[in-house]
Amino acid sequence: MSGSNGRRPPLVADRRYGAPPARKTTPAKAKSGGGGGRPPAPRRRKKRDPLSALVAWVFGLVWGIFRFVWRIVWGIGWRIAASVGLVVGLSSYYFYSQLPEVSQLVDGRARGSVTMLDRDGKVFAWRGETFGGMITSDSVSDHLRDAVVATEDRRFYGHFGISPRGIASAIKINLSEGRGPLEGNGGSTITQQVAKLLCLGVTYDPKQWKSEAEYEADCRRGGIWRKVKEVPFAFAMEAKYSKAEILTIYFNRAYLGAGARGFEAAAQRYFGKSANVVNAAEAAMLAGLLKAPSYYAPTANLERARDRANVIIGLMEEQGYLTRAEADKARRNPAQLSEAAQSRSGGFFADWVMESGPTFLTKDTTEDVIIRTTLDQRLQKAAESALADVFATKVSAGSKAQAAVVVMSADGAVRAMVGGRKVEAAGAFNRATQALRQTGSAFKPFIYAAAMDLGYSPADFVDDSPLTVMVKGSGPWTPANYDREFRGLVTLTTALKQSLNIPAVRITEAVGRDKVRQVATEFGIKSDLAAGPALALGVSEATLLEMTGAYAGILNGGSAVRPYGLLELKLQGDDQPLIGQEGGIGERVISEKAARLLTYMMTQVIESGTGTRARIPGWEAAGKTGTTQAARDAWFVGFTAEYVAGVWMGYDDNTPLKGVTGGGLPAEIWHEVMLRVHEGLVPRPLEKIVPEPRLPPRTSSDVRTDPVPQDTGDWQAAPVPQDTGDWQAAPVPQDTGDWMAAPRPPSAGEKIVRDVLGIFGGGRN
Repeated sequence: MSGSNGRRPPLVADRRYGAPPARKTTPAKAKSGGGGGRPPAPRRRKKRDPLSALVAWVFGLVWGIFRFVWRIVWGIGWRIAASVGLVVGLSSYYFYSQLPEVSQLVDGRARGSVTMLDRDGKVFAWRGETFGGMITSDSVSDHLRDAVVATEDRRFYGHFGISPRGIASAIKINLSEGRGPLEGNGGSTITQQVAKLLCLGVTYDPKQWKSEAEYEADCRRGGIWRKVKEVPFAFAMEAKYSKAEILTIYFNRAYLGAGARGFEAAAQRYFGKSANVVNAAEAAMLAGLLKAPSYYAPTANLERARDRANVIIGLMEEQGYLTRAEADKARRNPAQLSEAAQSRSGGFFADWVMESGPTFLTKDTTEDVIIRTTLDQRLQKAAESALADVFATKVSAGSKAQAAVVVMSADGAVRAMVGGRKVEAAGAFNRATQALRQTGSAFKPFIYAAAMDLGYSPADFVDDSPLTVMVKGSGPWTPANYDREFRGLVTLTTALKQSLNIPAVRITEAVGRDKVRQVATEFGIKSDLAAGPALALGVSEATLLEMTGAYAGILNGGSAVRPYGLLELKLQGDDQPLIGQEGGIGERVISEKAARLLTYMMTQVIESGTGTRARIPGWEAAGKTGTTQAARDAWFVGFTAEYVAGVWMGYDDNTPLKGVTGGGLPAEIWHEVMLRVHEGLVPRPLEKIVPEPRLPPRTSSDVRTDPVPQDTGDWQAAPVPQDTGDWQAAPVPQDTGDWMAAPRPPSAGEKIVRDVLGIFGGGRN
């Protein structure tokens, strides 16, 4: 207890928790006189390196500046980010509140469509943008859904509307290919593409945009600002709709070429089946259209579409949607177009039907319209192939000559129409219905129709001798035959089958130009027919459709027809048609006897006249050739007991044909067309009347068909010869039976308003 003076030390925590470690103490200095140790030497201060001090100072300065700048940037940045986030959030909420139900967004068309059916009820053409009806992403083929996601947005199920990785990748690709960062690949997700299809919620307003095309172009416009606006809209869509619903909108609104809006319409258009049942190869081809619909449309270039489909199949395999075996099978069995899509037939016919119907139900329709037509696709293909074969084998390569073909029934129902050598886009110039061309000698049947209707006979005679007509105000006009020769007295049948011009003029003047004009007009020739004597040589213009329809009137026994292609028009889903057939057989123009006599005369054109190249083995046919001045137009129009067909050939710019007459290439085209049209049909004879033969008159002076008195410069003002009295009342000479002396109506004295100088040849063929 020493050192404590007998007292207990105080109780402290050390005792409870253990004593703290002893402090190291410095020995006390020894007292003077004591025996302590040496005191420690004082510590020496280390001298600092000037360079290290400078580095430390610079570092401190830089760090201080960085901290200062960072505080400013952070202070501004988080405020900007917060503001942007607030704007995006508010914008997204605004779009979210404006977005309608999915069912209201699936049909993105501002106008309706027109679907055309042939005479058997099969689809052959579409006009406008068709919509096949709403489909959902759950109901479509799994292959189609997988193909679209693999092609357009492989991360679709993992993002919330935008894909930063996709945008960065697209910018990298664009820059590597020398484009601007947002030019070309945009890195858009499917959601962003749907936002663009919806035009960011902006609806079409005719007052704001001149056309739908301008509106859609504005919707598709790229650029930074457009991308910025897509972001909140995409966020809103992701918040409003499920992924399946976003795909549903995409599947229904995407344009996929050839007028197809949505995958259902495209699947029906290209493959004739629903999008719900397309296989892997078909799905890949449909998905490939999203990149460039018109360019990759299989109806435009099937091989190019298949190459694109193979790329899609590769992506599907790479991403695990297809096994190696499934991908190889899809490549070995590429998608095949349906018969309707593959044929691409009837385009000119469809254009004509669209023009013949009311605009508000065709071009400007806001409804989906179904039109049943008279088209026969077998006959259409026959006409197209025949025309192509003749041009391929008998026309020089590189020729720009054009041709048109029309085939119809005797009642005017058009069964086939080819408006040009090549199948062109909708709305192309249709030479069968829009080209007004001089008819040449193809007009002559109307002259003889008028004569037959007035009681003339095909066995009657006409004088083929030189003729000069004094045209008031123009002087003498002298028509000539094609070969510049004269044959004297010939029958009307011979005059027609050899296409003689002078007899045609004489008969026209005998029966009266008014009568000829009336017959031609009532048979369907709508243009203003020539008033002068050159009327007989076919200087007037007509379309091929008009000429073919007029010849149909001869076939059906003398009644006019109005060519038609529309049988009925109704709205999709309705049972009752809005419009029925407009056209068909009309009023009688000439007597049935006259039509049958004329039919006989026209059979001789093909049997032994200018149209022998048009003969059809086993079939009786009637027709007429036609060639205009300088061979600018060449025609052949004719018929069998089954069909009437017309062929026109020429240049669009009126360049003369070289070595072509109506009895040449047009007759051969007609032959090829009708040969194929009549395949499988049992031959039937034409209804005709063969006239009794007559003895020729004793002299040409007994043939009173020349109404042109040669002693006056104005034949219209010439008096009736006084030495014979009224020739119309003269009796028929009993010893000859010459019909030319039989009572006939007077020739008309109408005014001549057309200058026909220079028209000397007209046309033999």
